[in-house]
Amino acid sequence: MNRSPINIFHRLTRWAVCLSLLSGVLAAAAATPQPDPNPTFTISRFLPGQPLHLVAYGDTRFTNPSVTSGTNPRIRKWLAERIALEHPAAVLLTGDTPYTGASVADWQNFQDETVSWRAGHILELPTTGNHEIYGDRQQGLANYLKNFPQIGGHLYYSVLMGNVEVISMDCTAMGWSVVLQSNWFAAQLDHLPRQVEFLLILYHVPWMADQQSHFFAGLPTKEAVRLRNILEARLPKLRAKVVVFNGHIHNYERFERRGVEYVVSGGGGADPYPLFFRGSADLYQDSAFPVYHYLTIEVHDHQLRAVMWKVRDPDAASLAVEQKDQFTLTASVRKPLPRAASARK
Repeated sequence: MNRSPINIFHRLTRWAVCLSLLSGVLAAAAATPQPDPNPTFTISRFLPGQPLHLVAYGDTRFTNPSVTSGTNPRIRKWLAERIALEHPAAVLLTGDTPYTGASVADWQNFQDETVSWRAGHILELPTTGNHEIYGDRQQGLANYLKNFPQIGGHLYYSVLMGNVEVISMDCTAMGWSVVLQSNWFAAQLDHLPRQVEFLLILYHVPWMADQQSHFFAGLPTKEAVRLRNILEARLPKLRAKVVVFNGHIHNYERFERRGVEYVVSGGGGADPYPLFFRGSADLYQDSAFPVYHYLTIEVHDHQLRAVMWKVRDPDAASLAVEQKDQFTLTASVRKPLPRAASARK
C-alpha cells in the first residue's frame, strides 16, 4: 500500500469533500419545511353529503380564433359554452389551457371564450401542462397564476368540497421543487380529512397510458410513475375512492389499477391524437376518431358517476354530444360508532 504523504493528502482531501457534501445534504434536509397536511382551500358552501356536479376536461390550447393549426377554435369554443350549460359547481382542467403560456394574448383568448364560466360562478380548478410554460417558463407560470387567482399563487394545491377533495399538482416542477411537491403529496394522502369519500387528482402527464403512447411517446414519464407509486403505497390505508385525471394525449383513455380509475381527458380542442391500436388494459375500446369530449362527474348518496360526452360529428353544421363511456364508484361508508364509544371519544 502506498502511504506517501501525497497519497495520504489526496485521501484526506476526498474524505473532507465527501463529509462536506454529506453535511450539505443533511443541512438541506433539516432546513426543508414540513409539508402542510391540511387542505390548501376549504370551500365552506359545499357541505358533507351535499350532491356535487363537476366537469373535467383539458388540452384546449386557447389562442387567437384565426389559428387553426394545432387547435380547433370552433370545437374549443363550443365545448367551453357547452360546459357552461352544464352548470357545474367546478370545472377541472387537465392542463395545456393556453396554446402559448407566455402569451398574454392567448390567456386573454381563454378569458374571452370562457366568460360564461365566470358569469355562471363556476369554480375553475386547473393544473399546469407543458403548454403553460411554452414560450418562456417564468412568464408562462406568472400568466397561469394571474389567470387563476382562486388558487392563490399555488402551483400545487388541494381543495376540500364537502365529501370530495381535489388535489392538483404541477407537472412543470424542477429540481428541489419536485421533492417538495412529492413530500406535500404524501402528507396530503396521509392526512386526508375523514369526511372525504372521493379524491380527484389532477396532473397533466398521464400516470397510465395506452400501449401506443408508451412505445412512441415514453408515457408515463418517470416522475408520473413516481407520483403514482406514492399514491399506491398508501392505498391500503386510504378509505376514499380515487380518480386520477390526466391530459397531454389528445384523446380519451381509461384504466383501472388497484382500485384507482385513471382517466386521460385531452379532447378539449387541441389537434386530436389518433390511437391506431388500444391495448386490452384500456377500458375504452371505441375506434371512432376524433375524440373531442368532456366528462361530467356526479357525486350523490355515497356514489360518484362519471360520464364521457363525445362530440358526435365535429364537421356537422350543428354540433352535439353523445355518451360514450361511464363508470361508477361507491364510497366505503364508515359505520357510526356505538353511542358509548362515541361518548368516550
